[in-house]
Formats: sequence, structure tokens, C-alpha cells
Amino acid sequence: QVQLVESGGGLVQAGGSLRLSCLASGRTFSRIAMAWFRQVPGKEREFVAIISWSGLITNYADSVKGRFTISRDNAKNTVYLQMNSLKPEDTAVYYCTGGAYSSYYYPRPDESEYWGQGTQVTVSS
Repeated sequence: QVQLVESGGGLVQAGGSLRLSCLASGRTFSRIAMAWFRQVPGKEREFVAIISWSGLITNYADSVKGRFTISRDNAKNTVYLQMNSLKPEDTAVYYCTGGAYSSYYYPRPDESEYWGQGTQVTVSS
């Protein structure tokens, strides 16, 4: 069992940066892939980024590629999402998730076994 707690969300101006953190509890954290999804009210959850258990494989949604970086520190049971050059359209609740994903290119939210409570990111124009 893995429990996830996100932090680092907030309000930032367009062009600014935020770093989200996700602290995991549980012995299996270092053996599972981790991902970030986001959701805007009234819309489906959207894939943002994913990282393999080893950290050697990462992938990003086209909308954030080149601006966001996912990383993990298995010794600290933490996964990060560094978000740079933020845009108003990045405004959403961001969720940290973990699980056994069938693809690193199109991970689906229903493949996530573990979910954090979410953290709000608001980007003002």
C-alpha cells in the first residue's frame, strides 16, 4: 500500500515557476512508476508526466514538453514536478499517482493504483 501527499501548489503569474512534491509512504514506492495528472472542473483528468521506478524513463504530454520536468528521489520517497514557463492553461488541480502503467506514452488515469489528494495550481495572466 502506498499513500501519497502532494505539496507545492499555489498562485503564480504567467511565465513563473512552481515545484510540486509528492511524498509517498509505503515500501513499494521505489518499485512503481509514478505520474502526474491534472484536472480542470468539468473536464477529464489529463496526463502530464510519468517516470519509471528507476527514473531512467520519463515522458510528457505535448502541452508541457520542454517546460515541465518530472524526477524522483527513491531514498526520500518523493517525486517532483518542476514547472517552468507556466501558462494560464496550466491552471488545474494536480494529482500525484502511482501504479503499473501499460504504456509510458499514453498512461491512463484508470491504471493508477494510488492517488494523492491533489494540489491546486493557478496561473494568472
